[in-house]
Amino acid sequence: MAAVDHNQRHDRERVNRFLVGIARGVAGALLFSIPMLMTMEMWFLGFYMERERLLLLLVLNLPLLIGLSHRIGFEHTATWRESARDAIVAYGMGVLASALILVLLGVITVDMAPREWVGMVAVQAVPASIGALLGRSQLSMRDEEDGEEDEPGDAPETSYATELFMMAVGALFLSLNLAPTEEMILLAHKMTAWHALALLTLSIFLMHGFVYALAFRGSHSLEEGTPGWHAFIRFTLPGYVVALAVSLYALWTFGRLDDLGSAQAILTVVVLSFPAAIGAAAARLIL
Repeated sequence: MAAVDHNQRHDRERVNRFLVGIARGVAGALLFSIPMLMTMEMWFLGFYMERERLLLLLVLNLPLLIGLSHRIGFEHTATWRESARDAIVAYGMGVLASALILVLLGVITVDMAPREWVGMVAVQAVPASIGALLGRSQLSMRDEEDGEEDEPGDAPETSYATELFMMAVGALFLSLNLAPTEEMILLAHKMTAWHALALLTLSIFLMHGFVYALAFRGSHSLEEGTPGWHAFIRFTLPGYVVALAVSLYALWTFGRLDDLGSAQAILTVVVLSFPAAIGAAAARLIL
């Protein structure tokens, strides 16, 4: 009888933790997606964005959410199946939160064609779903009486591939904020090759400084006897390459490179890779 009561109590506690995680996810979806929900460029993407590129973005977002959920889901997940469940929940929350806010803001109206509002919500659901999962990491509190939630020892081991994946998540999140805007192209037009080289160098050293040199919370320290260049070569440079690749993909997805020459496209990618690199570094600190 005692064993049955214990199991029932454990099940209730697990359900409660999941529901609390859902609430944090809703808060995270709103917190991290509000800038995009209130940006005009993001509204119009639902009208003119190529449907093949939008579909690719939506499809690629699902494995990204599964990987992110495996590390910081609504509850601690033991299997990839549980992570996939959390990822689908996060996607649904992103869709619902985006649709609700856009309706409340008057952006989506009753006379709008389904093609328009479906595309609009779909674009917004990507950052909102990422924000839903980030909400669990950033809005949770350590419960001293509950050793199962948010204890440092519960964090899964971080492999090299996981480090790069987390940097890609951080880079993508900031890239989605800025890639649709005209300012990326405008800044690229104002820059020379020397400006781009200086910005590229600054991006790399900011990435390295955030993670290793400035002693932020969550920053990494090198093991004793490890040369300083080791982390720079192993993590910082590959991390910046990830930020460049994510920036290129985000700009291509939103059609920002379609009418640009190769030189101008490279400059635009370098411009976007500046915030993307900072996002990648922040992801290593936070996640």
